Amino acid sequence: MVGEEHGLTVPFPDPLRGSDVGTFTERTMWERIPGIARRVVAESDFVPEIKGRLTALAEEIPLGKIRPFFPPTSSSIPPDFADWQAYAAPYLGETWLTVPWFFAETYFFRRVLEATDYFANGIDPYAYQKRRGLETTLASWRKRPFPTTRPDLLLLDLWGNQMDMGLWSVDDAARPEHGEAAQLAHLLVDDRTAVCHHLQSQPPDHIIFVNDNVGAELLADLLLADWLLGSETAVSLTFHLKPHPTFVSDATIADVETTVAQLCQETDLPLQQLGERLQKRLAVGQLRLATHPFWVSPLPWWQMPATLADELAQARLVISKGDANYRRLLGDRHWPYTTPFADVVGYFPAPLLALRTLKSEQMLGLSAVRLADLQANHPNWLVNGEWGVAQWAMGVKRA
Repeated sequence: MVGEEHGLTVPFPDPLRGSDVGTFTERTMWERIPGIARRVVAESDFVPEIKGRLTALAEEIPLGKIRPFFPPTSSSIPPDFADWQAYAAPYLGETWLTVPWFFAETYFFRRVLEATDYFANGIDPYAYQKRRGLETTLASWRKRPFPTTRPDLLLLDLWGNQMDMGLWSVDDAARPEHGEAAQLAHLLVDDRTAVCHHLQSQPPDHIIFVNDNVGAELLADLLLADWLLGSETAVSLTFHLKPHPTFVSDATIADVETTVAQLCQETDLPLQQLGERLQKRLAVGQLRLATHPFWVSPLPWWQMPATLADELAQARLVISKGDANYRRLLGDRHWPYTTPFADVVGYFPAPLLALRTLKSEQMLGLSAVRLADLQANHPNWLVNGEWGVAQWAMGVKRA
């Protein structure tokens, strides 16, 4: 298969699938994904009927068959209902293991919303984990000095991505967490200098975040955004967030509003002042919260709608946060890990910085020497959340 839509002339690798024997994707579909449905049952106050649907969903995975979405029972039709019927159509009758993994995961999280009647009742199935994530992060940030330089803020924002509640619950003692020295030692690609040079060499302009998780990562996003605006590195900034709950801890507009409101109520003065500044920036439109159905679709980033591509193209920089967005950039395919990052994401319509901790078997831009060392000495390096990247690509130049 040749990547004609992507703009490359090189053959595309195959997509990751749950049927890839001995992989993290296989383990995810057999264990982690059903476990998420069961965790929602345990942590929520849904009525027995909804809990029964979630339990049935867990039992369906991974050997059950992909099916269409049921027509909504209420008068409210989900805004993405027709889109998801079309996304599922090519895979109907296949098992959760044989379809592309990115489709399987995004389809699962959309099935959770179907099971919980989200579009009728508006209840976030992951509210408990999100609330605990914010509480524990605020507790750890009190009396903590904020970074004051662009490279250090970027580093904090990168490692905030370790706190992914889709892989580890808030109270899981096995969650990875590095001190400052370990953060630098576990940075596989560090393009922060190139990004800082790009920002310093250009007049202040618009910056877009494509956000990932709530809790520690969202707080780091907000702190970095406040610094970029306060230092006049950016004149305006947009957070692109999920239109509805997905991947357990992915941030929505409501999650940002809740986080900022909580910051304003803090007794810790620096956190309170951060919240007040952010509230003012939101009020005057200096910081804008946006969303798009594409962010919860199973599509690779090169298939984004033209309107979204045009919006991203106007940014001086797009900061892509987290593992799922990285997978979307790569089409969730088996690229050789030494493939240059820019060779695959050269289609991107704007200068791009990907900040991500590794939680899937996707990676670009490694040297052969570094790859050999990781494979020999760190067998779980791709998926344990202990390694990170700050990867830069210029993208398609604006006219």
